[in-house]
Amino acid sequence: MQKNQTAQIAVLAGDYIGPEIMAAGLEVLKAVSEDGKFNYQIHEEPFGGAAIDQAGDPLPAQTLATCQQSDAILLAAIGGPKWDNAEKRPEAGLLQIRKELNLFANIRPTAISEAMRQYSPIKNENPVDFVIVRELTSGIYFGTPREKTADYALDTMRYRKEEIQRITKLAFEMATKRRNHVTLVDKANVLATSKFWREIVGEIAQDYPQVNYDTSYVDAAAMKIISSPDQFDVILTENLFGDILSDESAEITGSLGTIPSMSQGSNGPALYEPIHGSAPDIAGKGIADPISMVKSVAMMLANSFDRQDLATEITNAINEVISQQVVTPDLGGHATTKEVTAAIISSIKESRHSYATDNV
Repeated sequence: MQKNQTAQIAVLAGDYIGPEIMAAGLEVLKAVSEDGKFNYQIHEEPFGGAAIDQAGDPLPAQTLATCQQSDAILLAAIGGPKWDNAEKRPEAGLLQIRKELNLFANIRPTAISEAMRQYSPIKNENPVDFVIVRELTSGIYFGTPREKTADYALDTMRYRKEEIQRITKLAFEMATKRRNHVTLVDKANVLATSKFWREIVGEIAQDYPQVNYDTSYVDAAAMKIISSPDQFDVILTENLFGDILSDESAEITGSLGTIPSMSQGSNGPALYEPIHGSAPDIAGKGIADPISMVKSVAMMLANSFDRQDLATEITNAINEVISQQVVTPDLGGHATTKEVTAAIISSIKESRHSYATDNV
């Protein structure tokens, strides 16, 4: 996409705190885009529980069409107790949109910045900065047959060769732009699917001689994420293991409320969202942490629109605000969602003003 083109962004605010943090993310996007620095147009559509209420389906046809026609998608959070007994739950919409848009790769960064080090439950002196590349559209969450009776239950973990190949190539390409290290996490001592992954990933690794490739059983990897997370660069893994490890990894940064994620396919729009849920217990109280949503905006700018410059401005502003202790209760502070958002915007503007003054 050319820098002078208008970016088309689908906005799915979702449920409970979703609209609150989405509003924060869009305010920061507006601020960082001022003076023609980034041209965009947003298209708001219902999704999840909100869409069930409006259209009877968590992913209405119009919402899907808008997403398909957009350059990127911003999603806040969906689901909650209101729809526990719905015929089709909000989460079904998330699984469906991943399938429809072929979003087979979920990218979750884990980094402990200096500003967040005080909140981390681990005391690691070395820099922690790794990415989990999780296969997103296959495995046990999608495998059939699936059955539950009074006497037994059955889930099927299934992977096809091409599904493993495409996520593996993405992970190795990402490693070449980072620190040239890929760790495959599996359970190859027990599972046939994991043995299959090792065969295929090992073959592809030979095409990347500059990348240091190793493997780890999932239980060992879970321990290493706590004890020595600095040893990781790119973690490649299947759907179920990635779901669990990515939440564990987020926790070592100090708060789930500060972590963004990206889901992407071979082509078409990528989807950006916080990793946390809709937090019904704090919805409407004005204290939801907006940082993960704001970071999702930054991640979108860097990856979908090649605007790392704007993404860096946002990230620097977030770190500044955290350092000043302008944070919501999840980080031990007393600031509201709006106060944190305003502080981030103020930091961006002050940084730009200082830069302009210094370069007069």
